[in-house]
Amino acid sequence: MLHKENDPPPEGAFSHPEHLRNRHAYFRKTFDLETLPKRAMLRISADDYYKLYVNGRFVGQGPAQGYPFHYPFNEWDLTGFLIGGRNAIAVHAYYQGLVNRAYNSGDLRMGMIAELRTEQGLLLVSDPTWKFRRAEQFKSSGTVGYDTQFLENIDQRLCLPNWQAPSFADETWGFAAVKRDADYVLVPQSTPALSVYRKAPASVHQVADGHYRIDFGEEVTGQFEMKARGEPGQQVELFYGEELESDGQRVKYEMRCNCRYAETWTLSGGDDTLEPFEYKAFRYVEVIGPASAIRPDSFAAIVRHYPLDEEACVFESEDTLLQRIWDISKLGVQLCAQENYVDCPSREKGQYLGDNTVIGHTHLYIRGDSRLFKKAIRDFALSAQVCQGLLAVAPGNYMQEIADFSLQWPMQLLNYYQYSGDIEFLREMHPVAEGVLSYFRKYAREDGLLENVREKWNLVDWPENLRDGYDFPLTRPVGDGCHNVINALYLGCIQTVQAIRDILGIAYVDVLPALKESFLAAFYRPIAKSFADSTESDHASLHANIFPLLFGIAPAESVDAIVSLIERKRLSCGVYMSYFLLKALAAHGRTRLVYELITCEDERSWANMVREGATSCFEAWGKEQKWNTSLCHGWASAPIPLLIEEVIGLKPIQPGWSEIRFAPDIPEGMKDFRLRFQTPNGTIQVEYTQGKLLLQTPEGIPVIHVQ
Repeated sequence: MLHKENDPPPEGAFSHPEHLRNRHAYFRKTFDLETLPKRAMLRISADDYYKLYVNGRFVGQGPAQGYPFHYPFNEWDLTGFLIGGRNAIAVHAYYQGLVNRAYNSGDLRMGMIAELRTEQGLLLVSDPTWKFRRAEQFKSSGTVGYDTQFLENIDQRLCLPNWQAPSFADETWGFAAVKRDADYVLVPQSTPALSVYRKAPASVHQVADGHYRIDFGEEVTGQFEMKARGEPGQQVELFYGEELESDGQRVKYEMRCNCRYAETWTLSGGDDTLEPFEYKAFRYVEVIGPASAIRPDSFAAIVRHYPLDEEACVFESEDTLLQRIWDISKLGVQLCAQENYVDCPSREKGQYLGDNTVIGHTHLYIRGDSRLFKKAIRDFALSAQVCQGLLAVAPGNYMQEIADFSLQWPMQLLNYYQYSGDIEFLREMHPVAEGVLSYFRKYAREDGLLENVREKWNLVDWPENLRDGYDFPLTRPVGDGCHNVINALYLGCIQTVQAIRDILGIAYVDVLPALKESFLAAFYRPIAKSFADSTESDHASLHANIFPLLFGIAPAESVDAIVSLIERKRLSCGVYMSYFLLKALAAHGRTRLVYELITCEDERSWANMVREGATSCFEAWGKEQKWNTSLCHGWASAPIPLLIEEVIGLKPIQPGWSEIRFAPDIPEGMKDFRLRFQTPNGTIQVEYTQGKLLLQTPEGIPVIHVQ
C-alpha cells in the first residue's frame, strides 16, 4: 500500500474485491466472575476501527489510525463495568476498504485483538472462543467526500437488539478465526481516547407533520441519534448539513464541501434507536418520516473529538467581533482534533502535514496538552519509511507529497519542543529532520538553491485563486526553473534544523549565510526593495515576500517596503498562508498591523466568516471563495496563537514555559479582555481592564518583561 505518489504499484498488481468493502462485524465474549476484581484493564485494538461495549454499556472507541508497523492499541479500565456472574465484552469492528485520507484501509486487513488482565493475571484473550457475526444492517448508497466514508442507510429490521448484553443468545453465531501470521507491531496509543458525549439540539422546528429541522446551534462532529416506533419497512429520510439553503428552510445536504449527506433509516416495527457508526460534520439535521413514528424529544447529537477541558483556555473580550473570531477559531480546531488532526472533518478527514503547522500550534493553547501534536509529528516521521522527504498525509494509505509541507516538519518539531521542553523527543526526531534536508539537497543547483522539485507538489498556497498572481508554473509536476517560496521554506527549514542542532549540542557548518546570498541574488529586486516570484520574473507576490520577512532573509533596507506591500495587499492569500503572514509581521515588531488584519472587516477576513454565519472557522475567507469550501477547517485558526504570543505578548523563553517572555503590544482602542491558558508548568492569566494589564503566572517561574 505504501509507495511514492508518482510511482504507484504496477497496474493489476493489486485489486480489492468489492464485496469486502464497508464490512461491519460483531465480536462477543462472555465469561463468569464469582468475585469482582479490584482492577480490570482491557487492552484492545482493531483494524480499521472498533466501538467497545461491556455488559451493554458503551465504553469507548478507537484506535487512532496507524501504519501496521506502528499500530496503536487502547487500554480501558473496566473495573466499574464488570458485574458478579455473567459478563459480556462486545466489539463492533469496522473495515472500510477504501484508499483515502481517513483510514489506513484498502489493504484487506480486518480484525480485532484484546486481552483482559486483573490483579490476578491474564483473565481472557482474543482466541477462537469469541463469537462472531457480520452486522448486516448497514446498506450504502455510495461514498461522500474524496471516497472518505460510506453513507449508512440503516435497515433496522436487520439489527440484533441488545447484542451487547450478557443475556443475548449468540448460539447461532460463528466462532472468530485467529490470524496467526499477523505482522502488526502494536504500540500503546500515546493519546487519550476520544471524548464521546450527547448534545441536545439548540432548537427543533416542526416544518410539517413528520418533518423536522434540528439545529444544534453550532458545527458538531459525530452522529445523529433519534428514536422511532413505526410499521415494519417504513422509512425515515435524514439530511445533514453545515448550513441552510438560501430559503432558510431546507438543510443544504448537498454540501459545498463535496459531501452529499442524505440517508434513509428503515424501521423494524419495534422501538428503534438510530445508531450510525461513522461520523459526519454538521450543524443541521432534517428528518422526514411517518408522523406517528417519530419521537422529536429523542433528537440528539453524539459528539466526538479529542478530549477538551473548556476551562483549559478561556478568552473573554468586550469586543464582540474579536470574541467571535476567537470562538470560531477555537471550535474549528476542537472539531478537527480527532484521534489525529484532520484538515476537515467532512470531505477528507485526513491529517495534512502543512495544516498541522497551524492546527497543532493552536491546539497547544486551547487544550494545554501537547500529546496530540507530538503524535502528529511522529506520524509524519514514520512516513519517512516511504520517502525520506516525508509524505503530506499520514498515517493512511493515501499517497500524497507536498514539498512546502515537508519543509515545515522541523518547524513543528521545534515548536513542540519550545512549548513542552521534551528534549528526549527532540533528540529522537532529530535524524528525521536531517533526512528532510538530505532529501531536498538533491535538488540543489550550483549556488545551493532548489530547482525542479518535481517529485513533490509545489503548493505555495491553496486555493489557486488566492496565490496573488504568483508568477511560476505550479503544475504537477512543477514547471522548469527556480522559484521563491520553495527556496524560502528550504532556508527556513535549514535555519530550524540548525537551531535544533544548537539545542542538542551538535556541531555543524553554517551554510545559511551563503544560501541567503544566493537567495538574494536570485529573487531580490533592489530598486523595488521586494522579492520576485522566480528567477525569471519581477512580479512581487505577497507570498514571495512573506517568507523572506519571516526567516530574516530580507535586507534591513527592504523591511519597510515589504510591510507596505503587505499593508496594500492585505490578506490576498489563502487562510493557511495568513498564519505565516502574521508571524512575519510580528517578527519585525508590526504587531499593531497583526491585530488590524486579524480584526479587519475586508472581504478576505475572519470577520467575513463571522458575517457569513460561521460557528467554526472556514477553509477559505468566504463560502464562495473556493469551489468546495468546508465550513470547518482548523488551518484558519491563526488568530489564537498570534493574539497570545504577539499582541498579548506571552511566549516561553526557556522550553516548557520555565521562563516566560511578556512583551505586550496592546493596540489603542482594544477593549477589555481576560485570557487564561495552561502550560506544562501551570496556568497563566492576563487581565486587561481600562488600559491596565495584570499578569499572573505559576509560582517560581521567572517572567522577563519587555517594553
